[in-house]
Amino acid sequence: MTLTFPEEVLLLLLNDQDGKFARVPDWSLRYGLGGGVLMELALNNRIDTDLQQLILVDPTPLGSAVLDPTLADIAGATERHDTRYWVERAAGRANDIRQASLDQLVAAGILEARDDRFLWVFRARRYPIVDGTAEREVKLRIMSVLFSDELPDPRDIVIICLADACGIFKELLSDRELEQAAERIDQVRRMDLIGHAITRAIWDIESSLAVAAQPQMY
Repeated sequence: MTLTFPEEVLLLLLNDQDGKFARVPDWSLRYGLGGGVLMELALNNRIDTDLQQLILVDPTPLGSAVLDPTLADIAGATERHDTRYWVERAAGRANDIRQASLDQLVAAGILEARDDRFLWVFRARRYPIVDGTAEREVKLRIMSVLFSDELPDPRDIVIICLADACGIFKELLSDRELEQAAERIDQVRRMDLIGHAITRAIWDIESSLAVAAQPQMY
């Protein structure tokens, strides 16, 4: 079973001890999931990107609740837009993408949905791992690329670029590990052909958010 990039993003963030997800900034997860959908569509030859715009190549649905709503959105657009527009639009569906991805992982027998009651009032949903093979495979695959000189698979390149663009490695690696992997991440990032425009759009949005958050001087 080949997982989609949004599903792999969630497995990267999943703590296999308690079935909870690493607490990353809201924007990180939103753009990680939205960008992951666009990268998956690109890898499946449904869309393409250039410096100015994102282009629909094939509107045929993939039969995926994770991917098809965004594909239909792009196919139904009456005018073309740049990649940043579609990254932000896909990120706006992040909650639906997250739930559809979790539903897929549960249906595949990888995760189990379980509601826990806290103080007999509040409920929080956990996703304990039923079959840890996929979760370990994703993490080991990515770490193997980061801490070796082996030539990465195209899908590994994309997920590494996506995780880097969204700041996810800051949650997965210690400061020392992140420092050790920084040069390798930069090397892998330069290999990225499929998602280059998408990751660049995410970085551009991140820069804009950082500028907007700075106090204004009068």
